[in-house]
Amino acid sequence: MLGFCRGRRKFLAASFTLLFVPAVTWIYLFTGHFDDGKSVSLSPLDTQPHSPRYAASSQRESLEVRVREVEEENRVLRKQLNLVQGRSSVHRYGNRSKTYSNEEGTGDSENLRAGIVAGNSSECGQQPVVEKCETIHVAIVCAGYNASRDVVTLVKSVLFHRRNPLHFHLIADSIAKQILATLFETWMVPAVRVDFYDADELKSEVSWIPNKHYSGIYGLMKLVLTKTLPASLERVIVLDTDITFATDIAELWAVFHKFKGQQVLGLVENQSDWYLGNLWKNHRPWPALGRGYNTGVILLLLDKLRKMKWEQMWRLTAERELMSMLSTSLADQDIFNAVIKQNPFLVHQLPCFWNVQLSDHTRSEQCYRDVSDLKVIHWNSPKKLRVKNKHVEFFRNLYLTFLEYDGNLLRRELFGCPSETDINSENLQKQLSELDEDDLCYEFRRERFTVHRTHLYFLHYEYEPAADDTDVTLVAQLSMDRLQMLEAICKHWEGPISLALYLSDAEAQQFLRYAQGSEVLLNRRNVGYHIVYKEGQFYPVNLLRNVAMKHVSTPYMFLSDIDFLPMYGLYESLRKSVVQLDMSNTKKALIIPAFETLRYRLSFPKSKAELLSMLDMGTLFTFRYHVWTKGHAPTNFAKWRTATTPYRVEWEADFEPYVVVRRNCPEYDRRFVGFGWNKVAHIMELDAQEYEFTVLPNAYMIHMPHAPSFDITKFRSNKQYRICLKTLKEEFQQDMSRRYGFTALKYLTAENNS
Repeated sequence: MLGFCRGRRKFLAASFTLLFVPAVTWIYLFTGHFDDGKSVSLSPLDTQPHSPRYAASSQRESLEVRVREVEEENRVLRKQLNLVQGRSSVHRYGNRSKTYSNEEGTGDSENLRAGIVAGNSSECGQQPVVEKCETIHVAIVCAGYNASRDVVTLVKSVLFHRRNPLHFHLIADSIAKQILATLFETWMVPAVRVDFYDADELKSEVSWIPNKHYSGIYGLMKLVLTKTLPASLERVIVLDTDITFATDIAELWAVFHKFKGQQVLGLVENQSDWYLGNLWKNHRPWPALGRGYNTGVILLLLDKLRKMKWEQMWRLTAERELMSMLSTSLADQDIFNAVIKQNPFLVHQLPCFWNVQLSDHTRSEQCYRDVSDLKVIHWNSPKKLRVKNKHVEFFRNLYLTFLEYDGNLLRRELFGCPSETDINSENLQKQLSELDEDDLCYEFRRERFTVHRTHLYFLHYEYEPAADDTDVTLVAQLSMDRLQMLEAICKHWEGPISLALYLSDAEAQQFLRYAQGSEVLLNRRNVGYHIVYKEGQFYPVNLLRNVAMKHVSTPYMFLSDIDFLPMYGLYESLRKSVVQLDMSNTKKALIIPAFETLRYRLSFPKSKAELLSMLDMGTLFTFRYHVWTKGHAPTNFAKWRTATTPYRVEWEADFEPYVVVRRNCPEYDRRFVGFGWNKVAHIMELDAQEYEFTVLPNAYMIHMPHAPSFDITKFRSNKQYRICLKTLKEEFQQDMSRRYGFTALKYLTAENNS
């Protein structure tokens, strides 16, 4: 029988390859990528006969015909597969062997990857599969900044393979909730719902349990899921954050059909000798059944667990064992195993490929024959990618694939499944539909409504604003090519910093390695790094500024740019100015005079006197004096040279100084992307709201030289770019007139006279 099943397994593997190749082709075509490097939009608006995208639409129609042909070929092949019975695989557990029904049943193309044989029969046979549009529920406990990053990689691997709607139940602390709520809201993945449960409110449920595990109190919270999750939820897959999926999670969800009798927990046997007690002398683990079970992946039948009074069961067990064990070493895993030791009937043992545990003390290699059999990789080692395993290179590549995978590609619809459209998505579609695609500035206008996936606080952040309400945060934005400025800015500015970084998923990992390898950055916990992921063809400079501004926790902000170094001591100087100029009771914008050097190596001036000397010698210049004098001329540098007290200046056309303002100041206008007028428009709005511009006499900042940005190159070389920028300026000024009335007319007059 086993020989028969193995033969059928080879046939199915080959058949699946035949299905998989057209499917990959279908995905490739559907995403609209051609050999000429151009992308085809599949928007319904592209079918307009006079649209510049009409040709692409025509190509899309031919692709759809081909897709239908491929689907028909797959349908015929599935009929052939229906004649073949299921398969089973023998997987070893230590010195024991068990036979498990495994893998796909039959069904339509969407269910092919989602199907899995149910039941514990050793015979091959057709088994039930997960319903096409059935929602799969996943629970994850997540706390802190690092775990939030791990969750993203886990979710990417699940989304990559999934064919079903997903509902994530995240038990999160306040930090993880803020990060992940923003991430999922901006990710906008169809057929994915996320609910949060306050982990801090659950602490009292498990805080009485002494725990030595590095996960701390959050490592015990899987014990209270029956009480935490909605009473209407009958079953859930529970995952650790250090999990990577190599298959459709629907296959694991289908294993619930195999549960029999009083089985309520689906677990994989522990692949280390921990619970055998032979790792070192006098090692005394908690009681467990044989090798025990690993709780990195759990199937919970919540309804039955509640009826069995699970809460009472695990509490009584924990209380009894703690009398002799004193504390847990492996958090919830110790208590789960102690309960199972007393009640073995609770467990449905999962094949080991559903939780291949990669730590140096595991025997994971003994539980599978080939890496192609694996479903879930569990990085349960502090050493992560450096664990000892003969297949570790394969595991590492799988993990890195999802770590750096473009999350935007996962925003794909589930065909044939009704999806709930949230209000944000509806509003976005409405705004986009109102745009005229024949407009030569269409791409500029579209960018204003693009939702960029955003990961707040990518690294650990720890800062409490000063109690005297004078604290100031430096705000800036950057892309990968300005990363080298971070260390220098941190040396010049000791106060809090809020940065928005425009990166791809792969660049985000490069940044992470850079930051973790920098002693300067590692020693700074008061820098908030917010990743805004790349999408579209423009640099969304004002969106980035708004993201960085939104997550300032101090009363005041210094709105700077990443290629400027503030003078030494500016942080403390600004805090004093905030008090002296009574900024808490007045609407002021404090101007920091800007200078520049053309030298890549500069002996930074330590005082105003030294800076004036460098100006006279031609080592320094007032910022952009030779290409854009109007941008900073109203600062009145001649007066600043001799000024000893703050002085007021008036707004003029094209004025774009760097300022310190209250946290509640207006946002930057998102219609301005790339190069041109992005700061000018913001300063104009500050003036319209009657901010008083005050120049600080003893403050300065210096622009450091760098290669021209891609956007300024486009501005200089592309006539249409300049035309669209002029159009957007005019529309902004008209909007200002509507918002601020008669007082805003001066902006139109000033522009016409300039």
